[in-house]
Parts: sequence; C-alpha cells; structure tokens
Amino acid sequence: MTGRTLSRLHIGLVLILLALCGCGDEEATQRKAFIEFLQTRIVGKPGIHVPHLTAEETAAFGPYAKHYAVIADFNAALDDAVSKPMQQAIQNGTPHSLGEVVARRQDIAAVGEGMAKMQAALDRELAKADAAHAALKQPDDLKPVYDAAYARDVTVPAKAWSEVFPDVEDGMKNMLALADFVAAHQNAVKIQGAMIQTSDPSLQPALTGMLDKIREKGEAVNKAQQRLNALIVGG
Repeated sequence: MTGRTLSRLHIGLVLILLALCGCGDEEATQRKAFIEFLQTRIVGKPGIHVPHLTAEETAAFGPYAKHYAVIADFNAALDDAVSKPMQQAIQNGTPHSLGEVVARRQDIAAVGEGMAKMQAALDRELAKADAAHAALKQPDDLKPVYDAAYARDVTVPAKAWSEVFPDVEDGMKNMLALADFVAAHQNAVKIQGAMIQTSDPSLQPALTGMLDKIREKGEAVNKAQQRLNALIVGG
C-alpha cells in the first residue's frame, strides 16, 4: 500500500468520522428542541394542550416528531370517537323536563347505549397509544419529560372520561325506568310541568325512589363534567 493510498484512506476515515459526529450533533439538537417543546408547550402549562406541529417544528424534531404523533394521534381519535359523539348525544338525547322523559324514551335509550360504544372506543385507542408509548426508545434526558407529557395528554384525560361514562349510562337507565313506570301506571301517575304526582299512595315510595336516583346521578354527572373541564383548562 503506497503512501498516497494511505493518505486517501486516512482522509476517508476522517470524513466518515466527521459525518458521524455531525449526525450525533444533529440528533442532540433535535432532541433538545423536542424536550423544550414538551416542557414549555405541554408539561409547564396548566391544563391539557396538544399543539399542532408546524412544518418547521416537524423538521426541527427529526425522528422525535413521530414520538409526538403518539400523543397527537390519541387526542385526535379521542375527539372523533368520544368528545364529539358525547356532545352530540347530550345535546340531542338529554330530556329537559319530566314530560320529555316519557315522550323521548327512544332518544334516552340511544344515549345510554352510546356510552358503551364510546367506552370501547376509548379503551381501544388508549391501548393502542400505550403500546406505541412502550415501544419508544428514548434517551435518559428525554424519557421523563415525554412520560410527563404523555400522562398529561393521554393517561389522565382517558381516566377522566372513563369516570363520566358509568354515571351518564346509569342516569339514562334511571330515566328509562321512570318512563316505563309512568307508562305502566298512566291512569294513576300524572306529569304537570316540573311536577309528577300519583293518585295511588302505594306507588309513591317507588316514584320517590326513582326521582331520587335520577337526581343523584344528575349531580354525579355534573361533578364528573366539572372535573373534566377543570382538567382541560387546568383548574
């Protein structure tokens, strides 16, 4: 091997090392930018925040943009499969008077049935996100920050939503029970505005119990919604 050949080999090795060093510097820069983003835009702010990445941010984070996609994709699915359907169900199916409890039995039943579907969708999307999260390979300085952001934007809201479903479903079941009770005793039970009365004293205990259950579940749903709203805004 001639001196010129050795010289060329040396230059080639130097170029490769420089390239490798450059790649290392680029990864560190991308990781630093991603950590700063997570800390300032999610972890360090009250409430739930899932910012849409700009083209510049996507480029700046390099491969870590895919790590953020785990969080963003879950929230997009949560919005489509849970938040929007829940809002529509409550808006269209919740009765606003005792008279509507009887008149809108089918709508009330649909709301109750929808809760199980939303819970199943939430469980499915959470399992998908958790699996993707567990598969991520992250450096020691990134992992705790990412885990905190994941908990804030995925784990905690999923748990909060899961606490809403049972109360709404039970509330709808209680309303259906009242509607069926009124229908079965229509000659003895009358609804006038916000009042419901029975001419048969023997029916009063059952009627009072049903109304108490509806009121209790209504309060539970309101509290669950308040907790969820406080979580979203950071209260």
